Amino acid sequence: MRANKSHFLLLNVLKYFKSTTPSWIIFNIDLFFSGISIFLAFFLRFNFVIPEYVTGRITGVLLLVIAIRALCFMLGKTHTRIVRHIGMRDLTQLALVVFIGSFLLWTANVFYNKFFDEGFFVPSSVIIIDFFITTYLMLVARLLIKFVFNIYRNNNKLRSNVIIIGSDELGIATKRALDLDTEKNYRVIAFLDEKKYKHRKNIDGIGIYPLSYIDDLLVNYSIDAVIIAKDYFSPSNKNVVVDKCLNYKVKVLTAPKIKSWIDGNFSTSQLKQINIEDLLSRDPIKLDTTRISEQLNGKNILITGAAGSIGSEIVRQVTHFAPANIILLDQAETPLYNIEMELNSKFLFSNYELIIGDITNVERMTQIFEQYPVDIIFHAAAYKHVPMMENNPVEAIHNNIIGTKIMADLAVKYQVKKFVMISTDKAVNPTNIMGASKRIAEMYTQALNRTSSTRFITTRFGNVLGSNGSAIPLFKKQIEEGGPVTVTHPEITRFFMTIPEACQLVLEAGTMGKGGEIFIFDMGKSIKMVDIVKNMIRLSGLEVDKDIKIKFVGLRPGEKLYEELLCKKENTLPTHNKKIMIAKVRDTDFETISQYIYQFEKLIRTQNRFEVVRLMKIIVPEYKSQNSVYETLDNVGQEANFAVN
Repeated sequence: MRANKSHFLLLNVLKYFKSTTPSWIIFNIDLFFSGISIFLAFFLRFNFVIPEYVTGRITGVLLLVIAIRALCFMLGKTHTRIVRHIGMRDLTQLALVVFIGSFLLWTANVFYNKFFDEGFFVPSSVIIIDFFITTYLMLVARLLIKFVFNIYRNNNKLRSNVIIIGSDELGIATKRALDLDTEKNYRVIAFLDEKKYKHRKNIDGIGIYPLSYIDDLLVNYSIDAVIIAKDYFSPSNKNVVVDKCLNYKVKVLTAPKIKSWIDGNFSTSQLKQINIEDLLSRDPIKLDTTRISEQLNGKNILITGAAGSIGSEIVRQVTHFAPANIILLDQAETPLYNIEMELNSKFLFSNYELIIGDITNVERMTQIFEQYPVDIIFHAAAYKHVPMMENNPVEAIHNNIIGTKIMADLAVKYQVKKFVMISTDKAVNPTNIMGASKRIAEMYTQALNRTSSTRFITTRFGNVLGSNGSAIPLFKKQIEEGGPVTVTHPEITRFFMTIPEACQLVLEAGTMGKGGEIFIFDMGKSIKMVDIVKNMIRLSGLEVDKDIKIKFVGLRPGEKLYEELLCKKENTLPTHNKKIMIAKVRDTDFETISQYIYQFEKLIRTQNRFEVVRLMKIIVPEYKSQNSVYETLDNVGQEANFAVN
């Protein structure tokens, strides 16, 4: 009972001093230690038997020491540090202040000996012993106070056990940030690292173990969170770790890369919960930056659709290669303004022009080419939303085909060196308006490549994480709202790629292209959409079907179950980059495709969507509609072909 009362009294005293301890108390405690220290130094120097001739000087020595120490403590402001937050830098400065005081004492000793010729006022050995004792007492006192405050703090908070993956600089900084967090009581159980030479060693008394130990740690300890604190953690290992953590309902957090720390410092507030994009990412791409720089450095580059998710990322990446000028072309006013603000504040890049314009407006596009010299075009402007284009085929034709033709023709007229078109995997064996329109645009630019000096290059890739129209943001919103999460079909699969990864490959392919190629990207393995949704629900700390329901709503108009990257009749050729291949496709006669597009231009005026789609199916025989009103056109056959005139 008495012990409990003493503990209660101690906690209340600590609680009082935690917020109200004035610096003068610390200052006087330090002076007290200084006085004790000089006495101990004399006793140790003379083996606890102080001679009489020395005894008479002790009072004077004590006053001198106190005066010098007080001056040094005031100038060094050692008493103003918050003791419970003291760190290595503070302790080093404290030792330095004590050393300066001892040096001043030794200097005073030398002057005394010179002017009074009575020997040293204080033996030099005493000054040295005093320095070590004073430093020791002051450092230990502060560390002890910090330790007691930590015990008090931790006894009043729930403890969170964490594992840190990574034992390099970022991992150590994460551990330090957890220690300094005054809001939560974190306890680091272990460091996990892939590097074998670090295993069985420790940091701050915390052991470093192989990644394979994670199962044992999750089973034997009540782990609240696993923090990934590595600048690079292989996607395969990351997925294994996250999967194990989700099975034990343990949160997975990521520490920001060192270069993104706020004001050069790292705090626990910067820890972020891992998201689905992190799990779908792959090994970083190795780019031939030398060749890309040779192509882009000092060039005038036009990017259509520059305010979109793909176009804006191309803008960001092109800025790294010192172009002479970037022309950002888009219809979207606000997103274009946003990318302008980003270029100014984040990239500190000013060699650009913002242009509001519609690629289907030939007069406006001509004026742009007249006003600005263009060396390279990255054509990302397009309508890409499958169900929406299924309901608006005339607009898909107008923008994706006619708009591309206008830009391609102007590129030839104004002698642009390269035209890189951004296409889609939905152009392969298309089942929807959007995919078929992009395939026809591919056919036109390929045919034009054979008749002009401009090199036309096409790049195809699948779904891009975080792009406009991506399903991932919709899934996130539905989970935040409590579900249900709507998935079209339990077996539907998609290829995925991050926006930066896709744009890096676009730059690489654009560099290596000689003209006429269709480059396809290694999209990895196709992933079931329902599996992505399940992981997203688990990452949110919820349970599938218990907290969040999954609802299957059926395929949307024009939607495929499985995406493809190549037609059956196509094959591929490798390139020096293993993530990029060249698709071999059938050639299209320029006159024929030009006449077909002329027919489109006439049909657009009629707004007859069935006739427009019928012509698309004639141009692209492999285009077979799925889950669409245009399936009836597939049954008719192609006997009633349009006259090409």
